[in-house]
Amino acid sequence: MLAKKNTVAKIDGILNVNKPTDRTSQDVVSYVKHLTKQRHVGHAGTLDPIATGVLPVCLGQATRMSSFIMESHKTYIAEIKLGISTNTYDREGTVTSNRDPSYITKAQVIELLPTLTGTVMQKPPSFSALKLHGKRLYELARSGIEVETAPREVTIYRMELLQWNHPSMSIEVECSKGTYIRSIAHDIGQSLGCGAHIAALIRTKYGPFSIEDSISLTQIEDAFSHNLWQRLIYPMDIVINDWTAVTVTPEQEHAILDGRTIPNSIENATPRCRAYSCDGWFLAILKQSPDKATWHPEKVFHSY
Repeated sequence: MLAKKNTVAKIDGILNVNKPTDRTSQDVVSYVKHLTKQRHVGHAGTLDPIATGVLPVCLGQATRMSSFIMESHKTYIAEIKLGISTNTYDREGTVTSNRDPSYITKAQVIELLPTLTGTVMQKPPSFSALKLHGKRLYELARSGIEVETAPREVTIYRMELLQWNHPSMSIEVECSKGTYIRSIAHDIGQSLGCGAHIAALIRTKYGPFSIEDSISLTQIEDAFSHNLWQRLIYPMDIVINDWTAVTVTPEQEHAILDGRTIPNSIENATPRCRAYSCDGWFLAILKQSPDKATWHPEKVFHSY
């Protein structure tokens, strides 16, 4: 008698994980992959090892939505310690300078922060996950190879002082993709002339995901062990809820599945739209043609 094949339900959705300090972002992905038995699992944007907070983890076809999540605004609360600079710009690095910050006042910080907001050219830390010739920069840095990182354009939408407890302070930062909060801390220290580094970092919001609704690894484990995981999974289209939505006919659905264009009859539509089948299945992401006359399938999602 043949053994019954063990089947695992396929999951297409997103978990809003509250990453702990004792795990890397990839550790969290590996843990979720082990719990869920899913083949395709990935996170949407690395958090530093010392950082905690919102880490969207995508499962199944939702992994194809990670690029859209990464376009979202992010909000952080950072604890910054003045007077000490490190090579990693955070508490885990080697101290590179130690200066007396006693002359720095709260008023100076409040005056400084607005000058660091807006669209700025930011230099990423040498210890970062960026790649050069296939190697992570932090791997090169740990090997003693110094790499001069090129400044990149990022947008700091808002930066506010939350707490002042000299020589430490807490700031809240809302920013675009590609922003390094460690670099912001370093730049604050340089601007004040005393040096600074990140002592603690929490990501509190990332697109539609907030820390108030995030879940711990223990909660995920408990939910999957009791087959209650459905209540934790966000639909993969949640990250593009502000796009135009269209419901297509069965004939148009077949065209989309075949990779063919369909007519666009919607005025003032967003450049991309989310398309749904008649039964409500999130079918595809469609991209508008330059003349706005048609929609072309960019990403197609299949039902099982």
